[in-house]
Amino acid sequence: MAKKLYVGGLPYKTTNDELKAHFSAAGAVASATIIMDKMTGRSKGFGFVEMENDADAATAISMFDGKDYDGRNLTVNEARPMEERPRGSFQR
Repeated sequence: MAKKLYVGGLPYKTTNDELKAHFSAAGAVASATIIMDKMTGRSKGFGFVEMENDADAATAISMFDGKDYDGRNLTVNEARPMEERPRGSFQR
């Protein structure tokens, strides 16, 4: 079963393809997605990589968590479900 990983600390110029290629060193990658800012269209510096199986996900965490990638230290761990956040209220 596929396992989704959170990847933080990415250089802002990293592309989805570069992220996928980097993580493929740990095993089979199902998908890799950089999260983009809706207003500016620029990377937010984090993303998600979905590994094909749990063993490859564990390998990726041990290989890349805390390690340098293009001058920045990555944070790699198992992704958690998005928490509910209160909607901002606009005051006039």
